[in-house]
Formats: sequence, C-alpha cells, structure tokens
Amino acid sequence: MIHYSQCPVCGGTSIRQIFMAKDSTVSGDLFPVLECSSCTLRFTDDVPGEQEIGKYYKSEDYISHTETAAGLVNSLYHRVRRYTLQQKRKLVESLTANKNGVLLDLGCGTGAFLDVMKKGGWMCKGLEPDVDARAIAISRGLDVAPAEAFFTLPPQHYDVITLWHVLEHVHQLHEYVEQFNVLLKRNGVLLVAVPNYTSGDADHYQNKWAAYDVPRHLYHFSPASMRVLMGKHGFTVARVLPMWFDSFYVSMLSEKNYGKKGGLGMASGVLTGLRSNLRVVSDREKCSSLIYVIRRAID
Repeated sequence: MIHYSQCPVCGGTSIRQIFMAKDSTVSGDLFPVLECSSCTLRFTDDVPGEQEIGKYYKSEDYISHTETAAGLVNSLYHRVRRYTLQQKRKLVESLTANKNGVLLDLGCGTGAFLDVMKKGGWMCKGLEPDVDARAIAISRGLDVAPAEAFFTLPPQHYDVITLWHVLEHVHQLHEYVEQFNVLLKRNGVLLVAVPNYTSGDADHYQNKWAAYDVPRHLYHFSPASMRVLMGKHGFTVARVLPMWFDSFYVSMLSEKNYGKKGGLGMASGVLTGLRSNLRVVSDREKCSSLIYVIRRAID
C-alpha cells in the first residue's frame, strides 16, 4: 500500500483530504482522495502498489480491456469511439504534418487506436500491461508488448507518443515522463488525455464522479498540475483540447453511482454532460477530459 506524505507531482507537503471515494467497479472499497494546495493535483491515497493493483482491473465492466458492449452506456461508448478514433488520427496527422510516421501508444488496451493508425499508414508500437487485452491486440496483427518493455525501447525513435487515459494509472510517474524525453525525436509530440476534476460534471458529482475511478486512477489532474509535472521534465503544454463526448459518458456512469439506471440515469447523465460542456464554450480547460499537446520546452 502507498501512503503519501507529500504530493507525487510537486513534492509539496501541504496536502489535505477532500473526500472518500468508492471503487464502484470491482471491490466496493473506499479510498481517500487528497489535494495538494501547491500544484492542485488530486491523488488517491492508500492505493495498492504496482504489483498488487492488478486485481482491481479484473472486471467485465472495464471496457478498455474487454471490448464489452454489454449495457446501454457501453454500447453508446463503442458507437462514439468509432468516430473519435478517426478524430484522433486526424489530430496526430495535423500536429506532425505526417501521414506515415512512427507512433508509440502506451496502455493501448485491445489496440483499437493502433489499428486505426496502422491502417492509416503509420508504423505503430503498443504497450499494454493486461495479458488478456494484449492478446486481443496481438490477434489483430498489431505489434504490442508488455508494459515492462517501455524502458528498453530505442531512443529518439518516435514521432508521436500517445497516452489515452493512461497516465493517471502509472505508478512510476516521473520515471515515465522522463523516459518520454529519451524516446521522442527532437521535434516529437506527446499527447496525453486524462480526466479533468475541475470540470462541471466533476463538480456536480463530487466523490461519485465516475472518472475518479479509485484505486485504478492514482492521480486526478487539473490543467495546472499537468503543467507543473511536464515542466519538471523539460516539457511544455503547447495546447489543451477538449474531449466533448467524455462529459456525457462519464456523467452517465456517474449516475449509476447514485443508483440511477436505465432511461432515468441516461437522461440525467446527458443533461449533466450538456451543462458541463456549456461551461467549456467559455473555458475549454473545464472539459470533463482534456488532451494535452506537449512538446519539449524551448531552451
């Protein structure tokens, strides 16, 4: 178990408990969520260590590992994903002005994004810690290795490194960000998508916000804390992009934490997601999830 006495991003010691959050996916266990007053990171306390946390991912509801389409929310997720995967491909190509570069996707799950990029002409490598998800990706003909291979990959080899809702799961946070410096080409780009607890839907659901997803989510980033983390390793956040659909998906999942299921939960979640997105019109950094476009800082 990991118990924090200082912030895992900035090292600050002015931390306080915000609330207790429940693991509604697997165990039903409660975990403290703390906040750092210096960099505004929130993080889950008393989490299992890297070797013990695997059991918390073993659920048919953990969609990135199982490809389950069971249930209304998961069915809608898959329909929307077909569209968002193409949007991610277009984003990568617009940021690199390249349609056949070299891409590394960390935490690739069952390989949906890798598959799209490979078919688009990219040379792709994926890393995935879950054995079952990795097997599905490999069966698609994708080059996917265990997560442990991350520190053995060739230096200055990748035009793009992507982490789609992955960085919040990584125990070796600073070691990973430092390794991005090693692996990226000089003008390479890092794309990090994570939930944003400063969003309207997070504010509405509080400790029942599904994107806290304790204990699997070790860190709960604000835009400020992401900038601090990247700055510590020679990176700068060049752009912040909203993930518009996440507010609806997360809100519908959050309604289940209130015990609302079926049409009632769906309708309430859609309404909350819409309200959350309306706040983004004037401030895009208030979206439920954000994509951070990260580059090396200019000396």
